[in-house]
Amino acid sequence: MLFRSAHPPVHIPDVTLTQLVLGGVDAHRDRAALVDGVTGRVLTFGELSDQVRCVAAGLAGRIGKGDVVAIWSPNVPEYAVVFHAVARLGGILTTINPAYGADEVAFQLRDANVKLLVTTAALVERARAAVGLTAASIEIITIDEAPGLPSLASIAIDADPPAVTINPSTDVVALPYSSGTTGLPKGVMLTHRNLAANLVQIDAIETHDLTAFVGVLPFFHIYGMVVLMNFALMRGITVVTLPRFELEAFLRVLQDWRIELAHVAPPIVVALAKHPSVGNYDLSRLKWLFSGAAPLGAEVTDAVERRLSVRVRQGYGMTECSPACHYTPPGTERMGKAGLLVPGTECVLVDPATGARVGHGVTGEVWVRGPQVMKGYLNNPDATAATVDADGWLHTGDIGVIDADGYLEVTDRLKELIKVKGYQVAPAELEALLLKHPKIADAAVIPIADEDAGQLPKAFIVASQPVSAEEVKEFVASQVAHYKRLAQVEFVDSIPKSPSGKILRRILVAQSAS
Repeated sequence: MLFRSAHPPVHIPDVTLTQLVLGGVDAHRDRAALVDGVTGRVLTFGELSDQVRCVAAGLAGRIGKGDVVAIWSPNVPEYAVVFHAVARLGGILTTINPAYGADEVAFQLRDANVKLLVTTAALVERARAAVGLTAASIEIITIDEAPGLPSLASIAIDADPPAVTINPSTDVVALPYSSGTTGLPKGVMLTHRNLAANLVQIDAIETHDLTAFVGVLPFFHIYGMVVLMNFALMRGITVVTLPRFELEAFLRVLQDWRIELAHVAPPIVVALAKHPSVGNYDLSRLKWLFSGAAPLGAEVTDAVERRLSVRVRQGYGMTECSPACHYTPPGTERMGKAGLLVPGTECVLVDPATGARVGHGVTGEVWVRGPQVMKGYLNNPDATAATVDADGWLHTGDIGVIDADGYLEVTDRLKELIKVKGYQVAPAELEALLLKHPKIADAAVIPIADEDAGQLPKAFIVASQPVSAEEVKEFVASQVAHYKRLAQVEFVDSIPKSPSGKILRRILVAQSAS
């Protein structure tokens, strides 16, 4: 069965990403575009446009069309300046996780063939170490001031940068790396048209007026990069940046900027549902939490909606999809479901065992096709061919089910299903159940080998109050089929997660094996 978007088709303009995002700034030049949520420093839309122009002019002598520039920084207002200055020159941005160590950064610098690294003074020593590991000549420029290195302010030139011919359909603008939850990270080649398509697809759904976003999701990640930063700038919405998620700072921005729609990841939703500090802030203007990057169960959704009198909307996608293929419109929220296909997008569900397409109400691997699907993986044709087939279908590796109204519910990762005596057990299902326990703050479930059953579920638990392993096992056993019962329980201080909120089960698997 072929599922098609119920939304009308959208027109994707034949322009560069920067033309689309910043083309309308003259209508609101004096409005705050980006605000540093820690210091209060403001960059207006007019200043943003001017700085992009001047920094691009200053970079023109250092990079040319097709050159790769790495940006390694937490969320700050200048992130958007660097992003669009490079994009305006026809360069390619590869975005790096600020939590990375030197070895991880060096891998990405080498793999992407980076010519220039833009970072912050706080990361300079690690940046120098990473560059040293590459044996390449990579210039380092800092967003702020660092002794002995050029800064954005020092290279900026008050002039128009040289004109560059860019083909939006074929020229790559962003090279984020896939999360690496399985195998080595891969560079995802996203063209100007890929990102422009996703922006206009989302724009057709988010029709209500919005004034400010809290920029807590990392801009290096595709969700923060596109759905938050670039969408907001395209729509003239102020982005209040936070360098990392700290609950009190996040709550203060929600309150002081009277945020109506907050883009979040599941761990933030859990904190909003359970943490006592939430009650100290006036969040009465908050209407929606929009959660993406990982599935969010109905139990946590219900808890936060009751506590804050908000509605939780979900979306679904992946880096290779720029990122959104499913998105919940306002007023159509359904607990635990990731939404409807965005305009111009198709989907099929495929039985992993038989390869046959399945219909409503039947679980299968999610395949999607649309203008937002990546050009491919950098220098990795085999991985590209294994992920995007000859007909243009992106094989997501996620397992899901679509209801009679077209809403997708993602149940788990194909590779992470636990096989117990031939039965399939979804870790996400057990994790959502465990989070219902009043003494459990966080949880993750992985497979462990078993001679008789093949595999059995093991839970890692972060306890909020004293609780025994037997109590946890009995809690689960009383609510699930026999083959879903927990074989082991291990208590930990925290669950390892990617910045986007995905549980890094590979780390727990390795920890359990050792």
